[in-house]
Amino acid sequence: MESQVGGSGSVGVDGTRLEELTPQPLLTRDYETRPSLVYERLRQQHGPVAPVDLLGVPAWLVLGYREALRVLQDDDGWPKGLENWRARSAGEVPADWPLGPSLEVNHVLIQGGPGYKPLRTAWDAALKPFQDPAHPQAKRLKAAVTAYADELITLVGQGGGTGVADLSAQFSRPLPLMVASHLLGFPGSQGDDALMDMWRVLDAGPDAEPALERLLATLAELAAVKLKEPGDDFPSHLLAAHPDLSLDELARELFMLLGMTSDHVGILMSNTVVEVISGDGDGGVRASLSAGMIRETMNRVVMRKPPLVNFVPRFAAEDTPLGNYTIRAGDPVWVSSAAAHADPLFADHVAPSSTISTRAHLSWGAGPRQCPARELASTVAAVGVGRLFERFSHLDLALPADQLPWRSSPFMRGLRSLPVRYELAPMPGRPAAAERSPAPQRASAQLTAADSAAPPTPEPTDPVLPDQATRQRSSLWRYLTGLIRAGR
Repeated sequence: MESQVGGSGSVGVDGTRLEELTPQPLLTRDYETRPSLVYERLRQQHGPVAPVDLLGVPAWLVLGYREALRVLQDDDGWPKGLENWRARSAGEVPADWPLGPSLEVNHVLIQGGPGYKPLRTAWDAALKPFQDPAHPQAKRLKAAVTAYADELITLVGQGGGTGVADLSAQFSRPLPLMVASHLLGFPGSQGDDALMDMWRVLDAGPDAEPALERLLATLAELAAVKLKEPGDDFPSHLLAAHPDLSLDELARELFMLLGMTSDHVGILMSNTVVEVISGDGDGGVRASLSAGMIRETMNRVVMRKPPLVNFVPRFAAEDTPLGNYTIRAGDPVWVSSAAAHADPLFADHVAPSSTISTRAHLSWGAGPRQCPARELASTVAAVGVGRLFERFSHLDLALPADQLPWRSSPFMRGLRSLPVRYELAPMPGRPAAAERSPAPQRASAQLTAADSAAPPTPEPTDPVLPDQATRQRSSLWRYLTGLIRAGR
Protein backbone atom coordinates (compact mmCIF):
# COMPACT_ATOMS: atom_id res chain seq x y z
CA MET A 1 0.00 0.00 0.00
CA GLU A 2 1.26 3.44 -0.85
CA SER A 3 1.47 6.61 1.17
CA GLN A 4 -1.31 7.80 3.45
CA VAL A 5 -3.45 10.39 1.66
CA GLY A 6 -6.76 10.41 3.54
CA GLY A 7 -9.71 10.78 1.20
CA SER A 8 -8.62 13.84 -0.71
CA GLY A 9 -7.60 12.35 -4.05
CA SER A 10 -6.61 9.35 -6.08
CA VAL A 11 -2.80 9.69 -5.93
CA GLY A 12 -1.31 7.02 -3.69
CA VAL A 13 -4.63 5.23 -3.22
CA ASP A 14 -4.56 1.42 -3.19
CA GLY A 15 -6.76 0.09 -5.97
CA THR A 16 -7.00 -3.49 -4.68
CA ARG A 17 -10.57 -4.74 -4.86
CA LEU A 18 -12.36 -5.77 -1.69
CA GLU A 19 -12.85 -9.29 -3.08
CA GLU A 20 -9.10 -9.67 -3.57
CA LEU A 21 -8.22 -8.80 0.03
CA THR A 22 -8.18 -11.21 2.98
CA PRO A 23 -9.67 -9.09 5.75
CA GLN A 24 -9.48 -10.18 9.37
CA PRO A 25 -12.72 -10.95 11.25
CA LEU A 26 -14.00 -7.91 13.12
CA LEU A 27 -16.32 -9.60 15.61
CA THR A 28 -13.74 -11.43 17.71
CA ARG A 29 -13.29 -11.90 21.44
CA ASP A 30 -10.91 -8.93 21.42
CA TYR A 31 -13.64 -6.82 19.82
CA GLU A 32 -16.13 -7.81 22.52
CA THR A 33 -13.79 -7.01 25.40
CA ARG A 34 -11.62 -4.15 24.08
CA PRO A 35 -12.99 -2.80 20.80
CA SER A 36 -10.81 0.31 21.02
CA LEU A 37 -7.70 -1.85 20.61
CA VAL A 38 -9.19 -3.50 17.53
CA TYR A 39 -9.97 -0.12 15.98
CA GLU A 40 -6.46 1.11 16.70
CA ARG A 41 -4.84 -1.98 15.14
CA LEU A 42 -6.95 -1.53 12.03
CA ARG A 43 -6.10 2.17 11.90
CA GLN A 44 -2.38 1.46 12.20
CA GLN A 45 -2.50 -1.20 9.49
CA HIS A 46 -4.89 0.38 6.99
CA GLY A 47 -5.45 4.03 7.85
CA PRO A 48 -8.93 5.62 8.18
CA VAL A 49 -10.74 2.93 6.13
CA ALA A 50 -10.10 -0.80 6.63
CA PRO A 51 -11.34 -4.03 5.04
CA VAL A 52 -12.99 -6.31 7.61
CA ASP A 53 -14.79 -9.62 7.66
CA LEU A 54 -18.32 -9.40 9.10
CA LEU A 55 -19.28 -12.97 9.95
CA GLY A 56 -18.06 -14.25 6.59
CA VAL A 57 -18.95 -11.21 4.46
CA PRO A 58 -16.25 -8.67 3.44
CA ALA A 59 -16.96 -4.98 3.98
CA TRP A 60 -15.22 -1.65 4.45
CA LEU A 61 -15.15 -0.18 7.96
CA VAL A 62 -14.74 3.60 8.20
CA LEU A 63 -12.52 4.44 11.18
CA GLY A 64 -11.65 8.08 10.48
CA TYR A 65 -13.80 10.97 11.70
CA ARG A 66 -13.32 13.05 8.55
CA GLU A 67 -14.07 10.06 6.31
CA ALA A 68 -17.12 9.17 8.41
CA LEU A 69 -18.53 12.67 7.98
CA ARG A 70 -17.85 12.55 4.26
CA VAL A 71 -19.85 9.35 3.87
CA LEU A 72 -22.70 10.33 6.21
CA GLN A 73 -23.22 13.75 4.68
CA ASP A 74 -23.25 12.59 1.03
CA ASP A 75 -26.44 10.60 0.56
CA ASP A 76 -26.05 10.57 -3.22
CA GLY A 77 -22.45 9.39 -3.28
CA TRP A 78 -22.97 6.84 -0.48
CA PRO A 79 -26.64 5.78 -0.62
CA LYS A 80 -28.41 3.31 1.62
CA GLY A 81 -30.58 0.52 0.29
CA LEU A 82 -29.59 -3.13 -0.09
CA GLU A 83 -30.46 -2.95 -3.79
CA ASN A 84 -27.15 -1.07 -4.17
CA TRP A 85 -25.10 -3.97 -2.78
CA ARG A 86 -23.29 -5.59 -5.70
CA ALA A 87 -22.34 -8.84 -3.93
CA ARG A 88 -25.87 -9.35 -2.64
CA SER A 89 -27.36 -8.83 -6.10
CA ALA A 90 -24.88 -11.40 -7.43
CA GLY A 91 -25.98 -13.96 -4.82
CA GLU A 92 -22.64 -13.84 -2.99
CA VAL A 93 -24.06 -13.04 0.45
CA PRO A 94 -24.98 -16.27 2.28
CA ALA A 95 -28.71 -16.79 2.78
CA ASP A 96 -28.09 -17.63 6.44
CA TRP A 97 -25.83 -14.65 7.13
CA PRO A 98 -26.58 -13.70 10.78
CA LEU A 99 -26.80 -9.97 10.03
CA GLY A 100 -29.27 -10.51 7.22
CA PRO A 101 -32.49 -10.44 9.27
CA SER A 102 -31.86 -7.02 10.79
CA LEU A 103 -30.85 -5.50 7.43
CA GLU A 104 -33.69 -6.99 5.38
CA VAL A 105 -36.33 -4.97 7.24
CA ASN A 106 -36.65 -2.03 4.84
CA HIS A 107 -37.53 0.73 7.33
CA VAL A 108 -36.57 4.40 7.34
CA LEU A 109 -32.98 3.85 8.52
CA ILE A 110 -32.29 1.17 5.89
CA GLN A 111 -34.30 2.30 2.90
CA GLY A 112 -32.81 3.92 -0.19
CA GLY A 113 -34.35 5.06 -3.45
CA PRO A 114 -37.19 7.51 -4.15
CA GLY A 115 -39.44 6.16 -1.39
CA TYR A 116 -37.17 7.43 1.35
CA LYS A 117 -37.92 11.16 1.25
CA PRO A 118 -41.72 10.95 1.66
CA LEU A 119 -41.23 8.34 4.37
CA ARG A 120 -38.75 10.54 6.25
CA THR A 121 -41.10 13.52 5.93
CA ALA A 122 -43.87 11.43 7.48
CA TRP A 123 -41.56 10.31 10.29
CA ASP A 124 -40.64 13.88 11.13
CA ALA A 125 -44.31 14.87 11.20
CA ALA A 126 -45.33 11.87 13.33
CA LEU A 127 -42.54 12.40 15.86
CA LYS A 128 -42.94 16.15 16.20
CA PRO A 129 -45.74 16.03 18.81
CA PHE A 130 -43.59 13.77 20.99
CA GLN A 131 -40.28 15.61 20.47
CA ASP A 132 -41.36 19.26 20.55
CA PRO A 133 -41.60 20.34 24.23
CA ALA A 134 -44.37 22.79 23.34
CA HIS A 135 -46.76 19.99 22.39
CA PRO A 136 -49.02 18.37 25.01
CA GLN A 137 -48.00 14.88 23.81
CA ALA A 138 -44.36 15.66 24.63
CA LYS A 139 -45.30 16.90 28.09
CA ARG A 140 -47.40 13.80 28.75
CA LEU A 141 -44.60 11.57 27.51
CA LYS A 142 -42.08 13.21 29.83
CA ALA A 143 -44.46 12.85 32.77
CA ALA A 144 -45.04 9.20 31.87
CA VAL A 145 -41.29 8.49 31.67
CA THR A 146 -40.87 10.07 35.10
CA ALA A 147 -43.67 7.92 36.50
CA TYR A 148 -42.29 4.74 34.90
CA ALA A 149 -38.83 5.50 36.30
CA ASP A 150 -40.27 6.07 39.76
CA GLU A 151 -42.18 2.79 39.57
CA LEU A 152 -39.02 0.88 38.73
CA ILE A 153 -36.96 2.62 41.43
CA THR A 154 -39.69 1.98 43.98
CA LEU A 155 -39.69 -1.68 42.94
CA VAL A 156 -35.93 -1.83 43.51
CA GLY A 157 -36.53 -0.25 46.92
CA GLN A 158 -38.77 -3.16 47.91
CA GLY A 159 -35.53 -5.04 48.46
CA GLY A 160 -34.65 -2.51 51.16
CA GLY A 161 -33.49 1.07 51.49
CA THR A 162 -29.97 -0.14 50.89
CA GLY A 163 -28.83 -3.15 48.92
CA VAL A 164 -27.48 -4.48 45.64
CA ALA A 165 -29.33 -4.24 42.32
CA ASP A 166 -28.69 -4.84 38.64
CA LEU A 167 -29.54 -1.44 37.19
CA SER A 168 -29.39 -2.82 33.65
CA ALA A 169 -31.98 -5.55 34.19
CA GLN A 170 -34.04 -3.62 36.73
CA PHE A 171 -33.99 -0.14 35.22
CA SER A 172 -32.11 0.62 32.00
CA ARG A 173 -33.69 -2.13 29.92
CA PRO A 174 -37.29 -2.12 31.22
CA LEU A 175 -37.70 1.68 31.27
CA PRO A 176 -37.33 2.12 27.48
CA LEU A 177 -39.57 -0.91 27.00
CA MET A 178 -42.31 0.80 28.96
CA VAL A 179 -41.75 4.02 27.04
CA ALA A 180 -41.84 2.19 23.70
CA SER A 181 -45.13 0.55 24.67
CA HIS A 182 -46.46 4.01 25.54
CA LEU A 183 -45.36 5.46 22.19
CA LEU A 184 -46.59 2.56 20.12
CA GLY A 185 -49.89 2.30 21.97
CA PHE A 186 -49.45 -1.37 22.84
CA PRO A 187 -52.52 -2.63 24.66
CA GLY A 188 -51.70 -3.98 28.11
CA SER A 189 -48.33 -5.70 28.35
CA GLN A 190 -48.05 -6.99 24.80
CA GLY A 191 -44.82 -5.05 24.29
CA ASP A 192 -42.89 -7.30 26.69
CA ASP A 193 -42.15 -10.16 24.33
CA ALA A 194 -41.69 -7.76 21.41
CA LEU A 195 -38.73 -6.06 23.07
CA MET A 196 -37.14 -9.37 24.03
CA ASP A 197 -37.28 -10.34 20.37
CA MET A 198 -35.89 -6.94 19.40
CA TRP A 199 -32.80 -7.65 21.51
CA ARG A 200 -32.37 -11.05 19.84
CA VAL A 201 -32.43 -9.43 16.41
CA LEU A 202 -29.93 -6.73 17.37
CA ASP A 203 -27.55 -9.28 18.91
CA ALA A 204 -27.51 -11.21 15.60
CA GLY A 205 -27.47 -14.59 17.33
CA PRO A 206 -28.69 -17.92 15.98
CA ASP A 207 -32.30 -17.14 16.94
CA ALA A 208 -32.33 -13.73 15.22
CA GLU A 209 -34.42 -14.85 12.24
CA PRO A 210 -37.31 -16.51 14.14
CA ALA A 211 -37.27 -13.59 16.59
CA LEU A 212 -37.65 -11.17 13.69
CA GLU A 213 -40.58 -13.15 12.29
CA ARG A 214 -42.38 -13.12 15.64
CA LEU A 215 -41.65 -9.44 16.17
CA LEU A 216 -42.91 -8.34 12.76
CA ALA A 217 -46.06 -10.44 13.21
CA THR A 218 -46.75 -8.75 16.56
CA LEU A 219 -46.15 -5.31 15.07
CA ALA A 220 -48.37 -6.09 12.07
CA GLU A 221 -51.19 -6.97 14.48
CA LEU A 222 -50.63 -3.67 16.27
CA ALA A 223 -50.61 -1.81 12.94
CA ALA A 224 -53.97 -3.37 12.01
CA VAL A 225 -55.44 -2.16 15.30
CA LYS A 226 -54.18 1.40 14.72
CA LEU A 227 -55.48 1.44 11.15
CA LYS A 228 -58.94 0.49 12.39
CA GLU A 229 -58.93 2.57 15.58
CA PRO A 230 -56.38 5.42 15.46
CA GLY A 231 -55.22 6.92 18.73
CA ASP A 232 -52.86 9.59 20.02
CA ASP A 233 -49.75 7.46 19.49
CA PHE A 234 -46.87 7.22 17.04
CA PRO A 235 -48.37 4.58 14.69
CA SER A 236 -51.54 6.62 14.31
CA HIS A 237 -49.65 9.85 13.65
CA LEU A 238 -47.43 8.10 11.10
CA LEU A 239 -50.46 6.70 9.27
CA ALA A 240 -52.03 10.15 9.23
CA ALA A 241 -48.86 11.61 7.69
CA HIS A 242 -48.36 8.73 5.23
CA PRO A 243 -51.78 7.11 4.62
CA ASP A 244 -50.44 4.99 1.74
CA LEU A 245 -48.37 2.81 4.10
CA SER A 246 -49.39 -0.84 3.99
CA LEU A 247 -49.67 -2.83 7.21
CA ASP A 248 -46.39 -4.57 6.39
CA GLU A 249 -44.64 -1.24 5.78
CA LEU A 250 -46.04 0.25 8.97
CA ALA A 251 -44.85 -2.78 10.94
CA ARG A 252 -41.33 -2.22 9.62
CA GLU A 253 -41.36 1.40 10.77
CA LEU A 254 -42.59 0.38 14.21
CA PHE A 255 -39.73 -2.14 14.28
CA MET A 256 -37.27 0.71 13.79
CA LEU A 257 -38.81 2.90 16.50
CA LEU A 258 -38.94 -0.01 18.93
CA GLY A 259 -35.25 -0.70 18.41
CA MET A 260 -34.12 2.89 18.78
CA THR A 261 -36.22 3.67 21.85
CA SER A 262 -35.33 0.44 23.63
CA ASP A 263 -31.80 -0.84 23.21
CA HIS A 264 -30.16 2.46 22.31
CA VAL A 265 -31.72 4.39 25.19
CA GLY A 266 -31.09 1.62 27.72
CA ILE A 267 -27.41 1.39 26.80
CA LEU A 268 -27.04 5.18 26.91
CA MET A 269 -28.47 5.31 30.43
CA SER A 270 -26.29 2.46 31.73
CA ASN A 271 -23.14 3.87 30.16
CA THR A 272 -23.85 7.27 31.67
CA VAL A 273 -24.33 5.79 35.13
CA VAL A 274 -21.06 3.85 34.89
CA GLU A 275 -19.06 6.86 33.72
CA VAL A 276 -20.39 9.04 36.53
CA ILE A 277 -20.21 6.74 39.54
CA SER A 278 -16.94 5.06 38.57
CA GLY A 279 -15.10 8.31 37.98
CA ASP A 280 -13.93 6.79 34.69
CA GLY A 281 -12.59 9.30 32.24
CA ASP A 282 -11.23 12.79 32.58
CA GLY A 283 -13.58 14.26 35.18
CA GLY A 284 -15.64 16.13 32.61
CA VAL A 285 -18.59 13.77 32.98
CA ARG A 286 -18.74 14.20 36.75
CA ALA A 287 -18.34 17.96 36.46
CA SER A 288 -21.13 18.18 33.89
CA LEU A 289 -23.54 16.17 36.01
CA SER A 290 -22.64 18.13 39.12
CA ALA A 291 -23.55 21.27 37.22
CA GLY A 292 -26.95 19.78 36.43
CA MET A 293 -26.32 19.40 32.72
CA ILE A 294 -27.50 15.86 32.02
CA ARG A 295 -27.53 16.34 28.25
CA GLU A 296 -23.92 17.50 28.33
CA THR A 297 -23.05 14.53 30.51
CA MET A 298 -24.57 12.18 27.95
CA ASN A 299 -22.74 13.97 25.13
CA ARG A 300 -19.46 13.25 26.88
CA VAL A 301 -20.45 9.64 27.47
CA VAL A 302 -21.40 8.93 23.86
CA MET A 303 -18.07 10.29 22.69
CA ARG A 304 -16.34 7.61 24.75
CA LYS A 305 -18.89 4.80 24.56
CA PRO A 306 -21.54 5.33 21.87
CA PRO A 307 -24.38 2.77 22.11
CA LEU A 308 -24.64 2.43 18.32
CA VAL A 309 -21.06 1.58 17.40
CA ASN A 310 -21.55 0.70 13.72
CA PHE A 311 -24.21 2.19 11.46
CA VAL A 312 -26.16 0.18 8.91
CA PRO A 313 -24.26 -0.04 5.63
CA ARG A 314 -24.09 2.43 2.80
CA PHE A 315 -22.80 1.64 -0.66
CA ALA A 316 -20.47 3.44 -3.03
CA ALA A 317 -22.49 4.87 -5.93
CA GLU A 318 -19.37 4.77 -8.10
CA ASP A 319 -15.69 3.93 -7.72
CA THR A 320 -14.53 6.44 -5.12
CA PRO A 321 -11.23 7.00 -3.26
CA LEU A 322 -11.75 6.94 0.51
CA GLY A 323 -8.91 6.76 2.97
CA ASN A 324 -6.10 4.74 1.42
CA TYR A 325 -8.32 2.59 -0.81
CA THR A 326 -10.61 2.88 -3.78
CA ILE A 327 -14.12 1.79 -2.83
CA ARG A 328 -15.74 0.11 -5.84
CA ALA A 329 -19.33 0.82 -6.87
CA GLY A 330 -21.65 -1.40 -4.86
CA ASP A 331 -19.16 -2.13 -2.04
CA PRO A 332 -20.70 -2.10 1.47
CA VAL A 333 -19.33 0.64 3.73
CA TRP A 334 -19.97 0.57 7.48
CA VAL A 335 -19.30 3.78 9.40
CA SER A 336 -18.04 3.13 12.94
CA SER A 337 -18.98 5.98 15.25
CA ALA A 338 -16.92 4.42 18.06
CA ALA A 339 -13.79 4.29 15.92
CA ALA A 340 -14.38 7.79 14.52
CA HIS A 341 -14.67 9.20 18.04
CA ALA A 342 -11.30 7.63 18.86
CA ASP A 343 -9.69 9.19 15.78
CA PRO A 344 -7.06 11.68 17.02
CA LEU A 345 -8.48 14.21 14.57
CA PHE A 346 -11.63 14.24 16.73
CA ALA A 347 -10.51 13.01 20.15
CA ASP A 348 -7.58 15.43 20.47
CA HIS A 349 -9.91 18.41 20.04
CA VAL A 350 -12.30 17.54 22.86
CA ALA A 351 -11.31 19.69 25.81
CA PRO A 352 -11.00 17.25 28.73
CA SER A 353 -11.54 19.86 31.45
CA SER A 354 -14.57 21.58 29.97
CA THR A 355 -18.08 20.97 31.27
CA ILE A 356 -19.43 22.05 27.88
CA SER A 357 -18.78 19.19 25.50
CA THR A 358 -18.66 19.26 21.75
CA ARG A 359 -21.85 18.22 19.98
CA ALA A 360 -19.90 17.06 16.96
CA HIS A 361 -20.19 13.42 17.96
CA LEU A 362 -21.69 10.95 15.50
CA SER A 363 -23.83 8.89 17.86
CA TRP A 364 -27.02 9.88 16.05
CA GLY A 365 -25.39 9.97 12.64
CA ALA A 366 -24.86 13.13 10.61
CA GLY A 367 -26.17 14.77 7.48
CA PRO A 368 -29.65 14.44 5.97
CA ARG A 369 -30.20 10.94 7.35
CA GLN A 370 -29.43 11.71 10.98
CA CYS A 371 -31.63 9.67 13.30
CA PRO A 372 -35.15 11.18 13.25
CA ALA A 373 -35.84 10.09 16.85
CA ARG A 374 -32.67 11.52 18.39
CA GLU A 375 -34.46 14.17 20.46
CA LEU A 376 -37.02 11.68 21.73
CA ALA A 377 -34.35 9.15 22.71
CA SER A 378 -32.19 11.82 24.35
CA THR A 379 -35.13 13.07 26.38
CA VAL A 380 -36.07 9.60 27.64
CA ALA A 381 -32.46 8.89 28.61
CA ALA A 382 -32.03 12.25 30.34
CA VAL A 383 -35.23 11.79 32.32
CA GLY A 384 -34.21 8.27 33.36
CA VAL A 385 -30.72 9.28 34.46
CA GLY A 386 -32.11 12.32 36.24
CA ARG A 387 -34.53 10.26 38.29
CA LEU A 388 -31.84 7.75 39.24
CA PHE A 389 -29.57 10.39 40.70
CA GLU A 390 -32.44 12.13 42.46
CA ARG A 391 -33.93 8.99 44.01
CA PHE A 392 -30.65 7.34 45.02
CA SER A 393 -28.46 9.22 47.49
CA HIS A 394 -25.59 6.79 46.85
CA LEU A 395 -24.73 4.54 43.92
CA ASP A 396 -21.49 2.56 43.71
CA LEU A 397 -20.43 -0.15 41.31
CA ALA A 398 -20.55 -3.61 42.87
CA LEU A 399 -17.74 -4.68 40.51
CA PRO A 400 -14.63 -2.85 39.34
CA ALA A 401 -15.42 -0.94 36.16
CA ASP A 402 -12.99 -3.06 34.13
CA GLN A 403 -14.80 -6.25 35.19
CA LEU A 404 -18.28 -5.23 34.08
CA PRO A 405 -19.63 -7.70 31.50
CA TRP A 406 -20.24 -6.26 28.03
CA ARG A 407 -22.59 -7.57 25.38
CA SER A 408 -21.39 -6.66 21.95
CA SER A 409 -23.36 -6.98 18.75
CA PRO A 410 -22.33 -5.83 15.26
CA PHE A 411 -24.42 -2.69 15.83
CA MET A 412 -24.70 -2.00 19.56
CA ARG A 413 -22.39 -2.15 22.57
CA GLY A 414 -23.82 -2.21 26.06
CA LEU A 415 -23.55 -3.91 29.42
CA ARG A 416 -24.96 -7.36 30.06
CA SER A 417 -25.50 -6.32 33.65
CA LEU A 418 -24.82 -3.29 35.84
CA PRO A 419 -24.48 -4.44 39.47
CA VAL A 420 -24.55 -1.54 41.95
CA ARG A 421 -24.72 -0.97 45.67
CA TYR A 422 -27.39 1.62 46.38
CA GLU A 423 -28.92 3.75 49.09
CA LEU A 424 -32.29 5.32 48.45
CA ALA A 425 -32.83 8.97 49.33
CA PRO A 426 -35.82 9.79 51.56
CA MET A 427 -38.85 10.06 49.29
CA PRO A 428 -41.43 12.79 49.93
CA GLY A 429 -45.07 11.87 49.66
CA ARG A 430 -45.63 13.29 46.19
CA PRO A 431 -43.39 13.17 43.10
CA ALA A 432 -43.90 16.90 42.55
CA ALA A 433 -42.43 17.59 45.99
CA ALA A 434 -39.48 15.40 45.13
CA GLU A 435 -38.75 17.60 42.17
CA ARG A 436 -38.51 20.63 44.47
CA SER A 437 -36.38 18.91 47.08
CA PRO A 438 -32.60 19.43 47.07
CA ALA A 439 -30.59 16.91 45.09
CA PRO A 440 -28.36 14.53 47.08
CA GLN A 441 -25.11 16.15 48.12
CA ARG A 442 -22.81 13.51 46.70
CA ALA A 443 -20.93 15.03 43.74
CA SER A 444 -22.04 12.36 41.29
CA ALA A 445 -25.70 12.82 42.21
CA GLN A 446 -26.14 16.58 42.16
CA LEU A 447 -28.72 17.83 39.69
CA THR A 448 -30.65 21.00 39.09
CA ALA A 449 -34.27 21.44 38.10
CA ALA A 450 -33.20 22.76 34.72
CA ASP A 451 -32.42 19.27 33.43
CA SER A 452 -34.37 17.10 35.84
CA ALA A 453 -37.03 14.63 34.86
CA ALA A 454 -40.09 16.79 35.48
CA PRO A 455 -40.91 20.31 34.23
CA PRO A 456 -39.82 23.17 36.55
CA THR A 457 -43.51 23.80 37.30
CA PRO A 458 -45.07 20.52 38.47
CA GLU A 459 -48.29 19.34 36.92
CA PRO A 460 -51.31 19.83 39.19
CA THR A 461 -51.91 16.09 39.28
CA ASP A 462 -49.64 13.09 38.99
CA PRO A 463 -49.71 11.32 35.60
CA VAL A 464 -52.33 8.61 35.41
CA LEU A 465 -51.12 5.57 33.49
CA PRO A 466 -54.10 3.40 32.54
CA ASP A 467 -52.00 0.32 31.89
CA GLN A 468 -50.30 0.19 35.32
CA ALA A 469 -52.48 -2.56 36.76
CA THR A 470 -52.11 -4.68 33.65
CA ARG A 471 -48.36 -4.14 33.51
CA GLN A 472 -47.92 -5.25 37.12
CA ARG A 473 -49.46 -8.57 36.07
CA SER A 474 -47.21 -8.81 33.02
CA SER A 475 -44.30 -11.14 32.41
CA LEU A 476 -41.95 -8.17 32.64
CA TRP A 477 -43.20 -7.17 36.08
CA ARG A 478 -43.06 -10.76 37.33
CA TYR A 479 -39.49 -11.00 36.07
CA LEU A 480 -38.46 -7.78 37.81
CA THR A 481 -40.17 -8.77 41.03
CA GLY A 482 -38.36 -12.11 40.85
CA LEU A 483 -35.03 -10.29 40.67
CA ILE A 484 -35.88 -8.39 43.84
CA ARG A 485 -36.87 -11.54 45.71
CA ALA A 486 -33.81 -13.44 44.52
CA GLY A 487 -31.54 -10.70 45.82
CA ARG A 488 -32.95 -10.74 49.35
